[in-house]
Amino acid sequence: MNTKKENKNKKKPWIQYGIFAIVAISLYTTGLHTEVIGFAQRGLLATGLMNPDIEEIAQVRKNDKNNDEASMPNLTKADLNLKLIDAEGKKRSLKEFKDKVIFLNFWATWCPPCIAEMPTIDKLHEEMGDEVAFILLSFDDDFEKAKAFNKRKGYDLPIYAPASNLPAMFQSSALPTTYVIDADGNMALTHKGMADYSDPKFKDFILDLKK
Repeated sequence: MNTKKENKNKKKPWIQYGIFAIVAISLYTTGLHTEVIGFAQRGLLATGLMNPDIEEIAQVRKNDKNNDEASMPNLTKADLNLKLIDAEGKKRSLKEFKDKVIFLNFWATWCPPCIAEMPTIDKLHEEMGDEVAFILLSFDDDFEKAKAFNKRKGYDLPIYAPASNLPAMFQSSALPTTYVIDADGNMALTHKGMADYSDPKFKDFILDLKK
């Protein structure tokens, strides 16, 4: 009798491991593992530890402008020679969005941190979509995957695919990477890794970049 109990107890962990393996394989084969991991990472986003130091960046920009007697701040001009393809297949250029604040985000559907921060970008876009040019640049091998993801999630984000080589200043080895360009065409922020872009401080930072 005891032997039967022992054998039964030994089988339980193997059954549990088997179920776990089946779930893991199912998530992986369907691509849903990325979204599960991304969902888990949102807890880390909520802490704010991953956010760029907006206050420090804003202070540096202010100091640069105040210290320049010629009224030409010592800021880096963004290279707008980036060709894009929009969701309708139309060729566009980053130059089209000059004179507006540009929120340029590099992402992919297979990137969990990208998925984790996407709801915060969507919220920022809903609040500032008419005031800021949002460019969500997908690095998926198949652009259709990015478009399908955008639709399935109920987002209305302006997604694009690259149609040219990236200018040197935008060549990042990390996903996600976000660049913010001010209304004067200056690079205002470069942030590698995920962040909570729905943070009110970030929205205030964006507003300050407008002409």
